[in-house]
Amino acid sequence: MKVILKEDVASLGKRGDTIKVSDGYARNYLIPKGLALEATGKNINVLEHTKKVIAQQSEKERKKAESLVQQFSGVTVTIPCKVGEMDKLFGSVTGKDIEKALVEKGFEVDKRQIVIEDPIKSLGEHRVKVKLYPGIFADIAVTVTRAE
Repeated sequence: MKVILKEDVASLGKRGDTIKVSDGYARNYLIPKGLALEATGKNINVLEHTKKVIAQQSEKERKKAESLVQQFSGVTVTIPCKVGEMDKLFGSVTGKDIEKALVEKGFEVDKRQIVIEDPIKSLGEHRVKVKLYPGIFADIAVTVTRAE
């Protein structure tokens, strides 16, 4: 049976793909769970329209992300942390800490958007990326200081 995926299914494909699966799998699992639709003429036309709408939304989001990159340029956040002997942090600076500092500065970000390549475990300035859109990153500076 041919079905159109409504959601990403790990072992089958991505949303919007038309795939062929066994009748039982489609009728007993995919369709009742709302993961797929039967690939009829009407459903295929609806899918094509939906793909166009999604493409337009995606283009708007990409343009918005490109404009946000300009706003993030030159942004520095300061995070005070408790420090032990030899200026070593207790723990590390996490995405949640950086998110909180960015929200205080007026930026709307989620901690999952913050990409920390190496754990931040020392005082000083560190470079961190913020993922605004797939393939579009903003670079920010995170300064870790000694908490009073």
